[in-house]
Amino acid sequence: MTAGDEVLRLAREALGRERAWLVGGSLRDRLLGRPTQDLDILLDGDVGSAARALSQRARAASFELSDTHGGWRVAPRGAGWQIDLVPLRARSLEEDLRERDFTVNAIAEPLSGGDPVDPAGGLTDLRARVLRMVAPGAFRADALRVLRLARLACELEFEAEPATVAAARDAAPALTEVAAERVFAELKRLVGAAAVLQGLALMDETHATRVVLPELHALHGVEQNRFHHRDVYGHTLEVVAAVQELEREPAALVGEEHAAAVSDLLREPLADGLDRASGLRWGALLHDAAKPVTRDVTGEGRVIFPGHDAEGARMAAAALGRLRASERLRSHVAALTRHHLRLGFLVHERPLSRRTVYRYLDACDPVTADVTLLSMADRVATRGDNAEAAIAAHLELGRSLLGEALHWRASGRPVPLLRGDALARGLGVPAGPDLGRLLAELAEAQFAGEITTSDEALELARTLTGDGH
Repeated sequence: MTAGDEVLRLAREALGRERAWLVGGSLRDRLLGRPTQDLDILLDGDVGSAARALSQRARAASFELSDTHGGWRVAPRGAGWQIDLVPLRARSLEEDLRERDFTVNAIAEPLSGGDPVDPAGGLTDLRARVLRMVAPGAFRADALRVLRLARLACELEFEAEPATVAAARDAAPALTEVAAERVFAELKRLVGAAAVLQGLALMDETHATRVVLPELHALHGVEQNRFHHRDVYGHTLEVVAAVQELEREPAALVGEEHAAAVSDLLREPLADGLDRASGLRWGALLHDAAKPVTRDVTGEGRVIFPGHDAEGARMAAAALGRLRASERLRSHVAALTRHHLRLGFLVHERPLSRRTVYRYLDACDPVTADVTLLSMADRVATRGDNAEAAIAAHLELGRSLLGEALHWRASGRPVPLLRGDALARGLGVPAGPDLGRLLAELAEAQFAGEITTSDEALELARTLTGDGH
């Protein structure tokens, strides 16, 4: 018996005498053979009492949901499953199902067992792997369904039926009226899906992108220099694809030496229920957000984007702030955007001095490893003139700096040979910006191996301040 079967058994034991049906995405996934431990149950009765009865049997918490009309959730702490119970809102089960979004979500199965109830032909569409709106007014009833169409298309790898796409496009402007938290919940799942490019394409086709992520939509048609083979939008999609490939087969990009450590890094929790792999995908989506507003052409006809890293960091943070993402995620993606060019600037300085390596690690901290990966994905997605040699040089340097970055993360920032208060006493100088700059210089020298003791650090500090003997 699977974990999902065990959850269903609990629900049947507690609610088997109620007029209750399995519905929605959880039933759809069960019919598709997709593993799920979550259940959606439609109940013709007192939902609160049923939820409390189920919670007692399952030894789980139950609470009313704030974003549904009379819905309750039963979920044990740390068990990895949940059961949502919602009341029958229409006059009949069939009428309730006809008010849902897509036919594949408008199927019901009696909780106690029996034949499915399928008034909209959802079973046929499941077999055909098609997403079709239940009724012409489906998107007018809730504009978030425009995004959900794209999200389900890429999660299930289904095709959206043409009339449904057209209706979604007509309703897309109303996405401005949907709560940002609901929009972000859909976008998080779409960006994290295996077929994310399919989802982004459908967002584009339905005009959802221009409403919920105008920064991404603005990249269309922004031409680049001869070293790029795509406009900024096409390039961005290729960077997302390169990040996906990194997740699947890290050794191909970072080498066997770092593959296991990179896999571990990408699996680490980040924020908003996302891991660092998803954070990297968001960085890939937004790293060139400022190119449309910074584009310029030199007198020699060369296309440039001065300052698009710094301005892009501001735009990325603003976009995620508009979506009500956490400060942790906003700052992470902004830092990826701000620093994504640094590695490329160093390619022509090889071999790097230890001081240069330190400055890179210090400047990019705490996203040094992540932004190194983003830079490498960005480079392999840039295949214009001289691409083969440029990619090889960039990846060689990237792998070297990635090893440094992974060690930095594992070991932490080097402990200073002299603390600020000790340095201030030794030199007789007050705390302030000058002392901070001096500490930074000593840290760089320490990393480079130029000083190894506190006495050497103090002597160097005296030399730097003109107080040497």
